[in-house]
Amino acid sequence: METCVFCDIVAGKAPASIVYEDEVVCAFLTIGPVNPGHVLVIPKQHIPFLSDLNEETGSHLFTITMQMAKALRHSGVQCEGINLFLADGEAAFQDVFHVHMHVFPRFQGDPFKIEANWQVKPSRQELDEIAASIRRANELLRQRADA
Repeated sequence: METCVFCDIVAGKAPASIVYEDEVVCAFLTIGPVNPGHVLVIPKQHIPFLSDLNEETGSHLFTITMQMAKALRHSGVQCEGINLFLADGEAAFQDVFHVHMHVFPRFQGDPFKIEANWQVKPSRQELDEIAASIRRANELLRQRADA
Protein backbone atom coordinates (compact mmCIF):
# COMPACT_ATOMS: atom_id res chain seq x y z
CA MET A 1 0.00 0.00 0.00
CA GLU A 2 1.22 3.49 -0.81
CA THR A 3 1.43 6.01 1.98
CA CYS A 4 -2.05 7.14 3.04
CA VAL A 5 -2.26 10.55 4.67
CA PHE A 6 -5.39 9.52 6.58
CA CYS A 7 -3.66 6.42 7.97
CA ASP A 8 -0.76 8.68 8.98
CA ILE A 9 -3.22 10.93 10.85
CA VAL A 10 -4.75 7.92 12.63
CA ALA A 11 -1.24 6.69 13.56
CA GLY A 12 -0.24 10.11 14.88
CA LYS A 13 2.43 10.52 12.15
CA ALA A 14 0.71 13.51 10.51
CA PRO A 15 -0.83 16.54 12.19
CA ALA A 16 -4.59 16.95 12.33
CA SER A 17 -7.14 19.07 14.15
CA ILE A 18 -9.17 16.22 15.64
CA VAL A 19 -12.78 16.93 16.57
CA TYR A 20 -13.81 13.35 17.48
CA GLU A 21 -12.15 9.97 17.86
CA ASP A 22 -13.13 6.52 19.06
CA GLU A 23 -11.96 2.95 18.37
CA VAL A 24 -13.56 2.85 14.89
CA VAL A 25 -13.54 6.35 13.40
CA CYS A 26 -11.71 9.64 13.51
CA ALA A 27 -13.10 13.06 12.57
CA PHE A 28 -10.88 16.04 11.85
CA LEU A 29 -10.83 19.34 9.99
CA THR A 30 -9.67 19.15 6.40
CA ILE A 31 -6.74 21.29 5.21
CA GLY A 32 -8.76 22.12 2.04
CA PRO A 33 -12.11 23.29 3.41
CA VAL A 34 -15.14 24.29 1.36
CA ASN A 35 -16.01 26.54 4.31
CA PRO A 36 -14.57 26.94 7.82
CA GLY A 37 -15.59 23.95 9.95
CA HIS A 38 -15.34 21.40 7.09
CA VAL A 39 -14.94 18.03 8.85
CA LEU A 40 -13.84 14.67 7.43
CA VAL A 41 -15.05 11.49 9.13
CA ILE A 42 -12.98 8.40 8.33
CA PRO A 43 -12.78 4.80 9.44
CA LYS A 44 -9.52 4.23 11.30
CA GLN A 45 -8.96 1.06 9.31
CA HIS A 46 -7.63 1.70 5.80
CA ILE A 47 -10.63 1.09 3.56
CA PRO A 48 -10.16 2.43 0.02
CA PHE A 49 -13.71 2.31 -1.36
CA LEU A 50 -17.28 2.40 -0.10
CA SER A 51 -17.89 -1.13 -1.38
CA ASP A 52 -15.05 -2.35 0.90
CA LEU A 53 -16.72 -0.91 4.00
CA ASN A 54 -18.60 -3.39 6.17
CA GLU A 55 -22.09 -2.43 7.31
CA GLU A 56 -21.19 -2.12 10.99
CA THR A 57 -18.35 0.30 10.33
CA GLY A 58 -20.44 2.16 7.75
CA SER A 59 -23.30 2.53 10.19
CA HIS A 60 -20.98 3.88 12.87
CA LEU A 61 -19.32 6.23 10.40
CA PHE A 62 -22.72 7.66 9.46
CA THR A 63 -23.78 7.96 13.11
CA ILE A 64 -20.69 10.03 13.84
CA THR A 65 -21.26 12.00 10.63
CA MET A 66 -24.72 12.95 11.95
CA GLN A 67 -23.19 13.94 15.31
CA MET A 68 -20.62 16.13 13.54
CA ALA A 69 -23.39 17.82 11.53
CA LYS A 70 -25.29 18.57 14.73
CA ALA A 71 -22.12 19.80 16.45
CA LEU A 72 -21.37 22.13 13.53
CA ARG A 73 -24.83 23.68 13.84
CA HIS A 74 -24.17 24.38 17.55
CA SER A 75 -20.48 25.31 17.32
CA GLY A 76 -20.67 29.00 16.51
CA VAL A 77 -19.18 28.33 13.06
CA GLN A 78 -21.22 30.05 10.34
CA CYS A 79 -23.70 27.32 9.44
CA GLU A 80 -27.15 27.71 7.93
CA GLY A 81 -27.14 24.21 6.48
CA ILE A 82 -24.98 21.11 6.06
CA ASN A 83 -23.78 19.17 3.04
CA LEU A 84 -22.54 15.60 3.19
CA PHE A 85 -20.30 14.37 0.40
CA LEU A 86 -18.56 11.05 -0.15
CA ALA A 87 -16.50 10.59 -3.31
CA ASP A 88 -16.13 6.91 -4.24
CA GLY A 89 -13.66 6.38 -7.06
CA GLU A 90 -11.51 8.62 -9.18
CA ALA A 91 -14.35 9.53 -11.57
CA ALA A 92 -16.31 10.76 -8.51
CA PHE A 93 -13.37 13.03 -7.51
CA GLN A 94 -11.97 10.77 -4.78
CA ASP A 95 -8.37 11.89 -4.37
CA VAL A 96 -7.46 10.12 -1.12
CA PHE A 97 -8.29 6.44 -1.50
CA HIS A 98 -9.42 5.92 2.08
CA VAL A 99 -13.18 6.23 2.64
CA HIS A 100 -14.03 9.66 4.01
CA MET A 101 -17.26 11.54 4.52
CA HIS A 102 -17.17 15.30 4.10
CA VAL A 103 -19.40 17.22 6.52
CA PHE A 104 -19.37 20.91 5.77
CA PRO A 105 -21.35 23.93 6.87
CA ARG A 106 -23.23 25.94 4.27
CA PHE A 107 -24.52 29.49 4.32
CA GLN A 108 -26.15 31.87 1.87
CA GLY A 109 -23.61 33.26 -0.57
CA ASP A 110 -20.84 30.76 0.24
CA PRO A 111 -18.61 29.76 -2.71
CA PHE A 112 -19.57 26.08 -2.99
CA LYS A 113 -21.53 25.12 -6.11
CA ILE A 114 -22.69 21.86 -7.63
CA GLU A 115 -22.81 22.26 -11.37
CA ALA A 116 -25.09 19.97 -13.33
CA ASN A 117 -27.74 20.28 -15.98
CA TRP A 118 -30.77 20.28 -13.67
CA GLN A 119 -33.04 20.71 -16.72
CA VAL A 120 -32.53 17.09 -17.86
CA LYS A 121 -35.72 15.15 -17.08
CA PRO A 122 -35.62 11.48 -18.20
CA SER A 123 -38.84 9.81 -19.25
CA ARG A 124 -40.65 7.55 -16.76
CA GLN A 125 -39.82 4.61 -19.05
CA GLU A 126 -36.10 5.40 -18.87
CA LEU A 127 -36.27 5.81 -15.09
CA ASP A 128 -38.17 2.51 -14.74
CA GLU A 129 -35.59 0.68 -16.89
CA ILE A 130 -32.70 2.05 -14.86
CA ALA A 131 -34.50 1.21 -11.61
CA ALA A 132 -35.07 -2.38 -12.81
CA SER A 133 -31.39 -2.73 -13.69
CA ILE A 134 -30.33 -1.51 -10.25
CA ARG A 135 -32.85 -3.81 -8.52
CA ARG A 136 -31.50 -6.82 -10.47
CA ALA A 137 -27.90 -5.96 -9.59
CA ASN A 138 -28.80 -5.47 -5.93
CA GLU A 139 -30.62 -8.80 -5.77
CA LEU A 140 -27.67 -10.63 -7.37
CA LEU A 141 -25.25 -9.02 -4.94
CA ARG A 142 -27.47 -9.95 -1.98
CA GLN A 143 -27.72 -13.56 -3.22
CA ARG A 144 -23.92 -13.77 -3.52
CA ALA A 145 -23.51 -12.34 -0.01
CA ASP A 146 -25.96 -14.90 1.39
CA ALA A 147 -24.25 -17.84 -0.37
